[in-house]
Amino acid sequence: MFKKNFMGTMGTIATNKRQIILYYHSETTLGKQAYAYLQASNKKILAVDISKTKITGMQWLEISENLNTILSKLVNQEHPDYRKNYTTGISLDKNDWIKVLQNHPETLRCPILANGKVFSLIESPSEISKLLESEEKHKDF
Repeated sequence: MFKKNFMGTMGTIATNKRQIILYYHSETTLGKQAYAYLQASNKKILAVDISKTKITGMQWLEISENLNTILSKLVNQEHPDYRKNYTTGISLDKNDWIKVLQNHPETLRCPILANGKVFSLIESPSEISKLLESEEKHKDF
């Protein structure tokens, strides 16, 4: 696990309470659905299509830290492109996992939603509505 203060105060991802950031791959079904779902909301979104925009190593580290997970958990290790390019059972370090995500963005396990300082893995489009509803409920208090 990464230390909570790994990025210190110099985070590379600018988060904003009024804007949702979606990291997704536009050629995956789940990525397309998540993007469409967010577009239908009245939220201001910044959609980062990782098939067209390269995410830096520092940004991947920051994303994994904010998700409170390790980089390998962001990769679908069952994806054909991962299996074709990487030997099952070998040990990869964090730099290797960053290269996997940068060189084979299609292996991203699922879209990632950054809503302010709250980062979430989106494994189904319905999770987006739950996250947005939860935010609306918190505004009422």
